[in-house]
Amino acid sequence: MTMNVDSLFKNADPVISEILNHALSDKDISAKDGLELYKTNGIDFHLVGLVADEIRRKRVGDIVSYVVNRNINFTNVCIKQCGFCAFSRDFREEEGYFLPNEEIVRRAKEAHQLGATEVCIQAGLPPDMEGDVYEKICRDIKKEIPDIHIHGFSPEEILYGASRSDVSIEEFLKRMKDAGVDTLPGTSAEILDQKLRDKISPGRISVENWEKVIKNAHKIGIKTTSTMMFGHLETLEHRVKHIERIRDIQKETHGFTEFVPLNFIPSEAPMYKHQLHEGIRQGGSGNDVLLTHAIARIMLNNYIDNIQMSWVKEGQKMSQLLLMWGANDFGGTLINESISTSAGSEHGQLIRPKEIRRMVKEIGRIPAERDTEYKILKKFDNDNESESELDKVSDASQFGSYVELVKINKFNYQNPRRK
Repeated sequence: MTMNVDSLFKNADPVISEILNHALSDKDISAKDGLELYKTNGIDFHLVGLVADEIRRKRVGDIVSYVVNRNINFTNVCIKQCGFCAFSRDFREEEGYFLPNEEIVRRAKEAHQLGATEVCIQAGLPPDMEGDVYEKICRDIKKEIPDIHIHGFSPEEILYGASRSDVSIEEFLKRMKDAGVDTLPGTSAEILDQKLRDKISPGRISVENWEKVIKNAHKIGIKTTSTMMFGHLETLEHRVKHIERIRDIQKETHGFTEFVPLNFIPSEAPMYKHQLHEGIRQGGSGNDVLLTHAIARIMLNNYIDNIQMSWVKEGQKMSQLLLMWGANDFGGTLINESISTSAGSEHGQLIRPKEIRRMVKEIGRIPAERDTEYKILKKFDNDNESESELDKVSDASQFGSYVELVKINKFNYQNPRRK
């Protein structure tokens, strides 16, 4: 039986029907309208998903992309104490680690040999850090693997590097580009509302400085991703205003490659574990997660083509659903994933390309490997596909885990104040 969408619209709330018809006509949907979509239930709720999926189909077709990459979180030592972060360790704690550059390069080379086209480098903010640490990491990687893409250093890290180097954000970004940074992850965004940030992560990069880093990166040709962490203390209004702000930046710079909604992982997060704030939630519900991805697709239509979901946070089955609610990108293979895992995510640290391809084909879509900037490298639209080197890995434990890493003595963080 075929579904009569027109008849469904007739049974929908008139306000929701009007918003969704505007969306299907490629008109901009306001934050106020986005808020109305968040309040839907019944037929209206399902219509939001149907419209997001249709916009996705018109915008990017039936390809579901993924990137073969490796995360290298080179230190967990951090001067910040964000309420949502279970990954970081204060420099006094015994579980602090700091990977030397030769180990970072070794991990990058290993990933490259397994078919990775990207290394994603993010870490804590260690105290007394030399200003050129990030540049040296990039130069050492590029010296050994000149063709690998370095997707590294959040706006928070760029600001910290500039501060430690005593130069402007603009100057530091130029140095990083010269050192080999290709794109930046648009993390450390959380929710772009200063009052809320002051509550969940006091002292973290300000909204103003986050935008400053992003806009200056785009200005000099460094593209970035964009993200939003939801499901904690934020309101629905915070969310739609955040998405609207991302859209406004994109209208100005055209430098975002994707938008990634990130569900709050609560179990080990300090602000949830110790109930530091009244009313804190334990992440978004299933309906909430579906709506967030769909509304992102609807509001960002015309401006950001790619909506990525996080299999690490949502798991494989929910990831398949999200691909039918506006998402079109599966993210990366990761190989090592420390940040969500340390917060309590149970969905693993590696997903093999063949597993992604299987899940994509199960929902009738076409899997494709891409590079970091969404150039399609290979489509898998038939059953005759060969295994990659990463597909042949039988035991992901060979790459180590966060739990094991913090116990390796040779990588223990050496507090410079104690030398």
